[in-house]
Amino acid sequence: MSASTGRSAAPERRAGPDLVGVLVLGACAGWSLVAAAGREARPEGVLLAVLAVAAGYALGRISGSLVPVAAATCAATAGLLLAYASRDGVPGATVDPLPGHIGVSAALPALAAGAACCGAWAARTTAVRLALRLLAVGCAGMALALGSAAGCAAALGVLLCSLAAARMRHRTVGLAGLAAVAALVAVGSVAVAEDVLPDGLTVSLEGQLTPERVLLWRDAVELAEEHPVRGTGPDRFGGLSPVARQSPVAAGKPHSALLQQAAEQGAVGATLLGATYGWILYALWRSPRRTPVVLTAGAALTALAAFACVGNALSFTPVTMGAGLLAGLATARPPGDGQQESERGVGVVHARG
Repeated sequence: MSASTGRSAAPERRAGPDLVGVLVLGACAGWSLVAAAGREARPEGVLLAVLAVAAGYALGRISGSLVPVAAATCAATAGLLLAYASRDGVPGATVDPLPGHIGVSAALPALAAGAACCGAWAARTTAVRLALRLLAVGCAGMALALGSAAGCAAALGVLLCSLAAARMRHRTVGLAGLAAVAALVAVGSVAVAEDVLPDGLTVSLEGQLTPERVLLWRDAVELAEEHPVRGTGPDRFGGLSPVARQSPVAAGKPHSALLQQAAEQGAVGATLLGATYGWILYALWRSPRRTPVVLTAGAALTALAAFACVGNALSFTPVTMGAGLLAGLATARPPGDGQQESERGVGVVHARG
């Protein structure tokens, strides 16, 4: 294939994921309004989350195509500062009091570590790469200082995945593995809520998740079964769940984005949530960036997807915007993208094939 063919194919490859993203995010916003129609529901939270993801993605695409290292460094630093500020409470990013909760203190350090490692791969000097990877280690330390062992493990896992990605020649295998991990966590959370696991395993998981959260999940499953198509309506779980009404720390949520979508927006809402994650993986697969950058961002976003299945991470605007920002950074057109980058893109396509 000639270089001229590669140049003509590059815009088409980049337009595909953007079009899919517009359709998926538009469907998420539209369905929340459908689910809320004729009910005392509040779809504002869903609409704000969709707007935050779209804004973060656009900002990441723009800044990542101009100053990728500086943009990634700023994103990682901002994530750390917001995580630290969440101890005293910042708008939309307060630490939830539910014991064992996986929220801002876990999600933001993981995303910040992903941004730092993406910046390290984009850097041209060894000193800058080392400094950014040390920043990723600092993200793990911040999560541990905030009392989130899950966030610390996720940040360190992102760093290790980023280093291991240097040996990955084909991104398809890595992204498929990340998708399998997210699917396993999602299926596991539903299995716990349905109480279909062996007794010993159920008791062990309940000890990690806390019995109160498991009861909230089971309420969400019951509501989803009673209203399988449209759900009960956005932001109505707290008023309909007996456990949430009696709990002073549940904050009216089941503490699982997947089960909350299923309860409040039915099977369609849960499917659209999964489609959003699938769109991000598709955009990463088609990204013109190097494979280590793609897999690093994929690891961080998969950690967030896992947290969202067992926690309340997606209820906070800084987290949803940070996820969009990281996805945008990892899919942005490289600086000086021209004939040389187009020819490299053709090579990537051959490698995927």
